[in-house]
Amino acid sequence: MVVRLSLKQRYAIILCFTIAGGIIVYQLTRHPPEVRRMSHMEGLRVNSSQFTLEGEPFRILGGSIHYFRVPRAYWEDRLLKMKACGLNTLTTYVPWNLHEPERGVFNFQGQLDLEAYLGIAAKLGLWVLLRPGPYICAEWDLGGLPSWLLRDENMRLRTTYPGFTEAVNSFFDQLITRVVPYQYSKGGPIIGIQVENEYGSYAKDTEYMPFIKEVLLSRGITELLLTSDNQEGLKLGGVKGVLETINFQKLNPEGIKYLDAIQPQKPKMVMEYWSGWFDLWGDLHHVFNAEDMVAVVTQILRMDMSINLYMFHGGTNFGFMNGAFAIGTPAPKAMITSYDYDAPLSEAGDYTTKYHLLRNLFSRFCVEPLPELPSVQERRAYQPVVILQHLSLWDSLHFTDKPFKSERPVNMENLPVNNNNGQSYGYTLYETTITSGGILNSRNHIRDRALGERTLRLLVENCGRVNYGKLLDEQRKGLVGDIELNHRPLRNFMIRSVDMKPSFVNRLQSSGHWRSIRHQPSFPGFFQAKLYVDGPPRDTFIKLPGWSKGVVFVNGQNLGRYWSIGPQQTLYLPAPWLQKGTNKLMVFEEQEADGEIQFASSPDYGMTVDVQ
Repeated sequence: MVVRLSLKQRYAIILCFTIAGGIIVYQLTRHPPEVRRMSHMEGLRVNSSQFTLEGEPFRILGGSIHYFRVPRAYWEDRLLKMKACGLNTLTTYVPWNLHEPERGVFNFQGQLDLEAYLGIAAKLGLWVLLRPGPYICAEWDLGGLPSWLLRDENMRLRTTYPGFTEAVNSFFDQLITRVVPYQYSKGGPIIGIQVENEYGSYAKDTEYMPFIKEVLLSRGITELLLTSDNQEGLKLGGVKGVLETINFQKLNPEGIKYLDAIQPQKPKMVMEYWSGWFDLWGDLHHVFNAEDMVAVVTQILRMDMSINLYMFHGGTNFGFMNGAFAIGTPAPKAMITSYDYDAPLSEAGDYTTKYHLLRNLFSRFCVEPLPELPSVQERRAYQPVVILQHLSLWDSLHFTDKPFKSERPVNMENLPVNNNNGQSYGYTLYETTITSGGILNSRNHIRDRALGERTLRLLVENCGRVNYGKLLDEQRKGLVGDIELNHRPLRNFMIRSVDMKPSFVNRLQSSGHWRSIRHQPSFPGFFQAKLYVDGPPRDTFIKLPGWSKGVVFVNGQNLGRYWSIGPQQTLYLPAPWLQKGTNKLMVFEEQEADGEIQFASSPDYGMTVDVQ
């Protein structure tokens, strides 16, 4: 007897719990694998103008939420809110640079536990489209590629250059092994895998996309493969046997017509329907009118297309992970810390007008009533805290790794630190002796910003590497060439990596070198305060009026950069990163500081401008 379950029953979930090393591990399936084998139930297919799943017509109503931009404690909350909006599919990128911070050193734990994230999606009855890269764009530093690739002076990213393909193969050996068990054919939620990302806008190597396709297939990927490009990229970004999808914000009839022409009688999908837009330091906060957005989504659905909202929930570029934008600007401009994106679910997980309008729209396409709306997280505007201690950057240097002596400047990525993987993020301090004043000429060799003094000290910040376009290979940071004084190149540098990794922050906070705020602080410097939480911690936002530019750490967590030029004027501080009782706040400030740190119950993203 053959047992067959309908698509309507796909949310039936079997939980099998085992204990492994003290951690609860679960396997989640919508249909028992043995039932699928008996009935030969199919995953996502494209054999007609409609997708089919389990042999029945299926429309992807998707949304993007990146696990690496959301505190792990809130993963389930955000996915429940996605499901309550009427979406049936989660999409997420995979950031190679976080998962392999040093060559051959892999991290899939804690905040980077992709398998746990996929497990939550399965538990909640969400399908998954996985976008593993290796390049992801995502307004993320170097588009998700690890900076140690740039130690090779001949590196050609996103090509079949052996130095790149060898690194991709090594990473995908680790990544795909973890992904394969979560495929539909194995009883998991993954119904589709994207081959790279928007390669048509880069397109430097005709053999590259076939290489990535084979990398996936040879490691056990069996689900539907897709690509994703804007209209222009469709001409060069495809690969044989892989479904192409399109990206846009305003309705693009010509792009849809072209997609139909190159893939007749195939399902059409907007893989990235841009629900808002990203922001750059020094610009305005971009917003996209809710009614205008929903009107386009409605038209897409009326055309019988599938859709993925990019982003459904943007989250935050915590730490130093923001990218930079280099199209139509004289020089790259860094992305801000917030990745709110004016998305339907806000940076802190709040419902917006877009959310409610979309929920009303998607409810018409759901067979059963939508779940009740999950409650929102409580907020609290804590009382301001006073700065208690300070420590100059110069006094903190003995907490960094041993300095490196070099006759010539060495760029950040090629420093002999982090097990010879170079420095990826943060600041680098270059020191040399000068005997006279004069005209200093950087020859455009400072990437990105520098502060200087006599006994010449140049503190150079990586503000974020370009994440999109044809400049990826040029994203080395620090001093990338000679600095001239009176037309003569400076020599004999002492170079220190001030990457502000957790080990450095912990050493610094526990040191006995801090000085009372009664002493005049010097800049750049570190400033400490304490926040006492007298009940359950609540989400909040940090405000720093009177401060200039720097980084905020709370209990060792790097919340990201702040900068008075805006547009962003607050930093999101999630409740799970606070604790009941005393919390340590540390600010690294480059130029000027106020005497206190303030808090707010709502964000301030600055003056707005409509997305053009």
